[in-house]
Amino acid sequence: MSVMNTPSRQPTSICKLLITAAETWPDQSAITFEGKTQSWRETLNRCHAAATLFKNIGVEKGDRIAFLGLNSNICFESYYSPAMIGAVLVPVNYRLSITEMMECIEDCAPKILIVDSHFISQAQEIRKQCKWITIVATNDKIAAEPDIISYEKTVQQLINQGKYCELDPSQDDETVIIFYTGGTTGRSKGVMLSNINFQSNTDCAAPLYRMQEGWTFIIVGPLFHLAAGARIFSCSALGGHAVILPKFDVQAMLQTIENYQVNSATLVPTMIQMMLDCPNFEEYDLSSLKMMAYGAAPMSVALLRRAIKALPETEIFQTFGMTEASPILTSLDSKYHILEGPNSSKLGSVGKAANHVELIITDESDKELPAGETGQILARGKNIMTGYWRLPETTAEALKGGWYHTGDAGYLDEEGFLFLEGRVKDMIVSGGENIYPIEVENVLAGHFAIKECAVIGIPHETWGEAVHAIIVLEEGLQTDELELIKFCRGQIAHYKCPVSITFRNEPMPLSPINKILKTELRKPFWEGRDSKLV
Repeated sequence: MSVMNTPSRQPTSICKLLITAAETWPDQSAITFEGKTQSWRETLNRCHAAATLFKNIGVEKGDRIAFLGLNSNICFESYYSPAMIGAVLVPVNYRLSITEMMECIEDCAPKILIVDSHFISQAQEIRKQCKWITIVATNDKIAAEPDIISYEKTVQQLINQGKYCELDPSQDDETVIIFYTGGTTGRSKGVMLSNINFQSNTDCAAPLYRMQEGWTFIIVGPLFHLAAGARIFSCSALGGHAVILPKFDVQAMLQTIENYQVNSATLVPTMIQMMLDCPNFEEYDLSSLKMMAYGAAPMSVALLRRAIKALPETEIFQTFGMTEASPILTSLDSKYHILEGPNSSKLGSVGKAANHVELIITDESDKELPAGETGQILARGKNIMTGYWRLPETTAEALKGGWYHTGDAGYLDEEGFLFLEGRVKDMIVSGGENIYPIEVENVLAGHFAIKECAVIGIPHETWGEAVHAIIVLEEGLQTDELELIKFCRGQIAHYKCPVSITFRNEPMPLSPINKILKTELRKPFWEGRDSKLV
């Protein structure tokens, strides 16, 4: 009797995306940065040489390698090179203070800190306190200092000599990257994302956004954040061409889209608003832009309408997700980004759950709620993080019952479309009524005089909390508190409307990923009271 052998499952390694790209499209453009282009074969060789550099320094499997710098080809490569020897990348948010950077560095204890010329002073300050760290500089000039290793010089030497280490890539649930959350409500948490997490998200993204093989992608968001970083894996999977800008600059982005005939852009709402507000926006040829995805923060329906009108030939997709979800949870397809017709009713939603995600809405006891009822959004799937670095209790709480508790509030309609109501912690309880700021913000954003708005709860002696709006007006336009309150009362229930309004002359405080920092906006109102800041 013969026995049929069942083939064993091949382990999942995100490094296979790069290796396959180099084998399939060896001579095609992979990365362009500051006018220099490298092929997929060159990118694989550079990543392998960088992995060899790390191993020669003494990096072992599971060790951390931190990156502190603006977007670059080396930052792109660092998404792969540590993983090639089973090490873990930690992108450092360069917008943090040195104290905040130190908290992250001391928490993950990297053996190597890769740094570019913009942040060498911060790197040297970090090494004073963390003497075990070896600094690897991306620029030869700064690498000339004592005890600093040149990334570029060493990588080129290893390639020229053909001295590559043996690869031992991380696999399956082993961590590839630790992303530290923004830390806007306390000390940052390190989100551990695995090979399976990233592969699951990458497998989903291409069909979800109808991306095509060989597309040109622009990477303009900070790569210390996964909204931008996920495109590295998508680009690799499709043999695409990543055109990388060091950081967001609206004119540079528009010019790059025109010059390189970019097909795909992933932006956050504030970037889209700045793009549309650009005085010479219409002078740029953006006809190559087949797809634009946005996410990371809520986008008002008013701004959406502007984007749809301004980019009629571009398919626009909304993504709702978070770092802990690698990052996609839901997507609103471009066919719902229309201003008229039956599908237009979904424009205010964030779409339906992606194919790799299960999504439910629950009450405070984690009991599932029916369609139409608002509660906390819970998710599960292969894309959900393995946990928070060195925080087992926090991990257990976040993944209680096998579901990731997002902390976001929303409801599902009868067709499974998710409508956000804000963060659970942002919910305003006024006179026993639950009010979600995003609903009020969407109304205010439709007023002709308003450029930016944020709605928060402030203390009220009778109701507990009152609805308060903070407004930035369009330049040269005027309105007043009474007019805006009346405007809201014409569209939503009176108890949801602002009872007071503050007008700001300066821009809203923003997080590193351009979310409005409501924590900062609430501080003056809650000073010395039971805090709404956490």
